[in-house]
Amino acid sequence: MARIVGIDLPNEKRLEVGLTYIHGIGRPRSRKICEMAGVSLATKVKDLSEDEVSRIRQVIEEQSGIEGDLRKEVVMNIKRLMEIGSYRGVRHRRSLPVRGQRTHTNARTRKGPNKGAVAGRKKATAKT
Repeated sequence: MARIVGIDLPNEKRLEVGLTYIHGIGRPRSRKICEMAGVSLATKVKDLSEDEVSRIRQVIEEQSGIEGDLRKEVVMNIKRLMEIGSYRGVRHRRSLPVRGQRTHTNARTRKGPNKGAVAGRKKATAKT
C-alpha cells in the first residue's frame, strides 16, 4: 500500500484515480504529477515500485497546497471574509448559500433540517 503525504492510496485503483484521494489533488493535477514523475497513468497503485513512489512524493512536495496546509488556508480565507464583514462572510456566518443561490425554496443542505411550524398554544378560557 503506497502512503503519500500521510494518506494511504487504495491498492486496486489506477494511479491517476488513487492520487485524487489526497485533498487538493483532482484528476487534472493527478495527470500532471504522473507526467512530471514519469509514471504511467494506467499503473495500479499496488504495482508501484519504491522509486516511483518517491518520485511522486517529490513532485507533490514541490507543488504547494495539499492536505493540511490547503484546509488551513481555506479556513483562514473564510475567517477573513467573516471578520471584514463582507457579504460572503455574512452568508458563511449565517450558514446560508454563499454563491447567490435562491433560499426561498431549496438550500436545505446549507440551512439544515426544516424547522416545522410551531403550533400556537391554545389560550385558556377564563372561567366565571
